[in-house]
Order: sequence, then structure tokens, then C-alpha cells
Amino acid sequence: LEEIPRPVQDSGNILKQGYLEKRSREPSFFGFEWHKRWCVLTQRSFLYYANEKSKQPKGSFPIEHYQARLASQLRKDSRRKCCFQLLCPGKRSYEFTAPSPAEAHDWVEQIQFLLKDLSSLTIPCDEEEEEEEEEELSKDRESSDSMNNSHSSTLNPEEPEPEGDDIYEVLPGELPNSQ
Repeated sequence: LEEIPRPVQDSGNILKQGYLEKRSREPSFFGFEWHKRWCVLTQRSFLYYANEKSKQPKGSFPIEHYQARLASQLRKDSRRKCCFQLLCPGKRSYEFTAPSPAEAHDWVEQIQFLLKDLSSLTIPCDEEEEEEEEEELSKDRESSDSMNNSHSSTLNPEEPEPEGDDIYEVLPGELPNSQ
């Protein structure tokens, strides 16, 4: 059987995809234009297509080293809270408008999460470790609370255990060096 090359949409490593409006690179006479694009985020790249059915991307770039952040300053209209941008020092930045503020937030979160993953593969990130420790602590606190509750109810009924104590007290006398 021959391997048929699959379009990008079918590949298994898509983290997020959907329609976004992408800001044109050069402003026209009327200012920047926004074009609807089918955008795909994979583990390594960000790709954008004319539409969902397109086989060839209109553009793509490796997502590593980019930063994603919400950018309400990109638009003046009611959709300004739907905007986000991807920035990379020394490289072209990309501006997008999502269908809703929640969707914009989700794109930014997904990309930041992915970038954190990519950076942790290459450079250990101190910040991440601290966050994890904090989470661990809060988990411990919760579990110790619930354990304390269960302990207090189970410990009390069987409190007296004198045999153990007696044996312990007898021991020092039986040790050879105390004679």
C-alpha cells in the first residue's frame, strides 16, 4: 500500500483549529484589512488557510519562540476584546480576531501552554517548578485536612495500647551496657 500524503487537517497533532480573522500585513488606503482564515495550531507550527477545505496553507510559521497575548488595542470596534497577537523578537508579528473574547482567550492559552511545553523540552523553566510546588502544597493541604478528620474519628476508640509501651520501657534494662 502506498502512503498517501494527508492534508494538514488530518494529521494527529492538531491542538486547536478554527476560523480567525487575520490582519493584513500592509495597511491599505483604508487602514489594515482583516481576512477570514482557517487557522490550525499544531505542536510545532501555526498555519493559516483560505478556508477549511484548502490543501495548501496561505502561510505558516514555527510557533516556537513566539509569544501570544490578548491585544484589544488592535481594533477600535466592538470586537476589540476578541483580538490577540503572536509576537517574536526579530520576526514578523501576527494579529488575529477570534469569533468571541472567550475564543481569543482560548487561542492565547493553548499557545502559551504549548510554548511552555516546548521551552521545558529545551530549557528548564524555574517559574514552572515554583508553580508546580504551589499546586502540590495546596493538594497536600486538602488531603491532610481530610486525613485529619478521618484520623480523629478512628484514633480515639482504640487508644489504650499499654503492651507496646511496657515492652519499650523494659528494654533499656535488658541492654548489656546498662549493667
